[in-house]
Amino acid sequence: MQNLSGWMLVLAGFAIGGAAGFAVRHARLCSFGAIEDALMGGDSRRLRIFGLALGIAILGTQALIIGGLLDPELTSYAPAALPLIAILIGSVMFGTGMALVGTCGFGSLVRLGTGDLRSLIVILILGLSAYATLRGAFASFRITVLEGIFIAMPDGARSDVASLTTHALGLDVRAAIALIAGGALCWLALSDRRLRRTPRLLSAGIALGLLTVAAWVATSWLGDDLDHPVRPQSLTFVSTVGKAIYAGLLNTTNFVDFGVGSVFGVVTGSWLAAWRAGELRWEAFDDDHEMRRHLCGAALMGIGGILAGGCTIGQGITAGSMLSLSWPFAVGGMVLGARMGIATLVDSTPKEMIRRGWAHLRSRTYLPK
Repeated sequence: MQNLSGWMLVLAGFAIGGAAGFAVRHARLCSFGAIEDALMGGDSRRLRIFGLALGIAILGTQALIIGGLLDPELTSYAPAALPLIAILIGSVMFGTGMALVGTCGFGSLVRLGTGDLRSLIVILILGLSAYATLRGAFASFRITVLEGIFIAMPDGARSDVASLTTHALGLDVRAAIALIAGGALCWLALSDRRLRRTPRLLSAGIALGLLTVAAWVATSWLGDDLDHPVRPQSLTFVSTVGKAIYAGLLNTTNFVDFGVGSVFGVVTGSWLAAWRAGELRWEAFDDDHEMRRHLCGAALMGIGGILAGGCTIGQGITAGSMLSLSWPFAVGGMVLGARMGIATLVDSTPKEMIRRGWAHLRSRTYLPK
């Protein structure tokens, strides 16, 4: 029988995930929607909200580290070696899959809570492909080939900006970096007059930032070293979805996990927000073309999310709160992949997208016609 601390972690994950799901569904917030608004519509408001969440998460997480309440070395976001190739490939795959589905893994859980049966299929395929990449058929190739190419940090330093800067300067500048980065991100969001008039979005951004910090606290304090080594974690929705499916199918003891609890929490919180607003309704695929697109996108997100080390929440906010060196590469790759996915949808096929891109390039250069 699992000990009390394990079940406390599950309950903490369920509560934090539930609060995140409720806040995001109430605010109609979506990471892919934010990227699409900025890239295609020139509207950065929703993207700024994620910046606000990241800014708050940075300030809170780094305060925990400075106060000795969180050890970056125990997390998975500050390793001594950075598998850059895997991160770049995986993040582009994830971004492309996100565009094909129309949302990320977290967004699919939120949609599932409202009665969207398309998201049920997406979650199943995403989770199965993620677990196959994490510990199944694709794991050996991932570890030996893709993650076998890495950049080792100097003198055993951790791969987060604060640790590397401190190592280079011989002076602890973590507090200064956190204040500058976190404060700047919060200012970019709060300085927008339009956002200050949208309390729903602001509250969702603040909630995501605070819940990221709360997850670090819960998993640091509630873990029991006598049961298994404490490994602090926060919100992420790729590997945790795979673990939830594995627990349900093969090993129910794996339900005793913070991340698995947060997966079920997000669905429940989203359901509560939709029920409260009277917006619960069943939705399904319109045709086989839409289903194929979702299946392909879900598989890309599952495999890509494991290679990238997380999703738009796991890398975009959780890894960012740790000032991880993987953050800019993963987020940049996801944005690039999302743009490629949007172009593929608009131009129907990748071949047509490449043809139009080449024609555009020739029109602006002296390349032969």
